[in-house]
Amino acid sequence: MTLLYLFLILVVTIKLLQITRFINFNFPFLSMKFESIINYMMIFLIGFLLCFIVNFFIISGYEFPFSFGNMSLDSPSDFISSEDIIVFPDMIVIRVGNATIGRYAATGSMLPVLSERANGIKVKPKSEEEIGVGDIITFRQSGLLIVHRVVDKGNDEKGVYFITKGDNNDVIDGKIRFEDIDYVIIGILY
Repeated sequence: MTLLYLFLILVVTIKLLQITRFINFNFPFLSMKFESIINYMMIFLIGFLLCFIVNFFIISGYEFPFSFGNMSLDSPSDFISSEDIIVFPDMIVIRVGNATIGRYAATGSMLPVLSERANGIKVKPKSEEEIGVGDIITFRQSGLLIVHRVVDKGNDEKGVYFITKGDNNDVIDGKIRFEDIDYVIIGILY
């Protein structure tokens, strides 16, 4: 993704050079003002590009994801109250009705939240109201059992739907209906 941003900066710089040449040739009376503006913009873009190169490739030795805007995820619903957690010296008891433990395949779509080493506490939801944006659900799609986060919830002519996406995926899974949902993860133990 970082390489994509670097490529876009390079394309913008080349376009600015092309615009400068066009204005110098067709509008010589504007060329002095416009050329100084373009020079400042190019200095900024080159500085931005150098920050990427120095920070991500030389100092750290790693490439890190770069994002514009707020890319935070919504938190899951609070299914377990503190009164339902009892701590003893040799064990912890979590009072949850009809809960089961789930294990997960090593797909990487929900890392670092879920991995093949995580144990999920899951329950079968009774209604659509029990599932909210931020919750991690297990659902069936095209014959597969998928575990992804709910990123949107809405209504259409068929009723309530959920939009899900793996935390590490770039694309959404499409509309998921309540009847396709098997479980809601209410806790994760590592």
